[in-house]
Amino acid sequence: MALLGLLILGALVQGHLALTSSECGASLRRPEYTDIAVYCGTESINLAIQVCPVIYTGYNESLLILNQMANDPLCRGTLDATVTPPVVRFTFPLRQLDACGSIFRTTSAPGTGIFSDFSNIQTVNISGVVRSFDPTLGTVTYNAELKYFYSCAYPLEYLVNNTQVDVSSSSIAVKDNNGSFISTLSMQLFKDVNYTAPLVIPSVGIELRTKIYVQVIAANLTSQYHVLLDRCYASLSALPSNSTFFNLFVPCSKDLFTTMLENGNSQKARFSFPAFRFTEQQNQTISTYFLHCITRLCETSTCAQFKQCRRKRRDIQTTTITDGLSDTTLITSGPIRTRADTPPTTNEGAKSSAQKDSGNGASVGLGIALAALVVVGTIAALMAVSFYRKLRMLR
Repeated sequence: MALLGLLILGALVQGHLALTSSECGASLRRPEYTDIAVYCGTESINLAIQVCPVIYTGYNESLLILNQMANDPLCRGTLDATVTPPVVRFTFPLRQLDACGSIFRTTSAPGTGIFSDFSNIQTVNISGVVRSFDPTLGTVTYNAELKYFYSCAYPLEYLVNNTQVDVSSSSIAVKDNNGSFISTLSMQLFKDVNYTAPLVIPSVGIELRTKIYVQVIAANLTSQYHVLLDRCYASLSALPSNSTFFNLFVPCSKDLFTTMLENGNSQKARFSFPAFRFTEQQNQTISTYFLHCITRLCETSTCAQFKQCRRKRRDIQTTTITDGLSDTTLITSGPIRTRADTPPTTNEGAKSSAQKDSGNGASVGLGIALAALVVVGTIAALMAVSFYRKLRMLR
């Protein structure tokens, strides 16, 4: 603790207060629960603490220490006087090894609501505290201790967007926010096994049995997580809650024609399947459907256990969003269109084909007539020759 005090005092000697109490104006007041704001990003967590209440209590921005990491310059706060009221900002990455002393805790619980099909849904909670350091060396101090607790909860299973929740407690300030990695996830379709040529689906659809290669990838995501597809299925609607669907694979089972190429081993997952039609659309020239994947982000050390065959809580079926979850955001492909085995013809094409068939029929008829005339002519000539010979013999 003495070393920490020397470091703080050293920082004060080298610099000066960037903000004084006279510059705070109406913002100079007692601390309140809402003095901290937390942004749970996909790559980092950002904290913003109002500095004027800190000055009111007897401290300054250099005396706010993140998780007792006073000797790490990357974990110190930075004064931002360009905003009103001014704040001290802390920014640190989500990588477990250099998150400025934040505590990472992964919890598991049975899925509820839209995830009720799965018995093990994980959430990683990243938490910590910004404390004030009192440089007073005397027997007593008149400065109250400040504590700013923060917490970010990141679910590791994605089908819905998360809503933010603010929670207060008896401490000076506590901020619990729900973060989301959903924006880092994307789905792409390819036409080759090397995943280099994107699949472009024409307006008339692709042929049945055309191989479709699917990739779900996480971009700009901390390296401690891999992408694991729990379930992928096709549905007639882009929002499949009330739609016919077909499972390409679910835990412990997959369709006979689905091939899993990579899953849970890196920050991308890949599989392929041949294009098919929904029999419900058998009377339509083109069958259109959408591809959806329930995607899990698993810690690299735990992915193996999730890749093992595991029972679901109940059979896969369409579920209703409950427990306050709303605004579903699916990892969904664009529409996949397949055509019948015989491509459709236009009116002009049909007319041209009919004309062509009519012309072919006329040509065939003319040929038959000519052949008949040749045969008749040949018979007549033979009969004439025979009659001529008999006539000479009678003479």
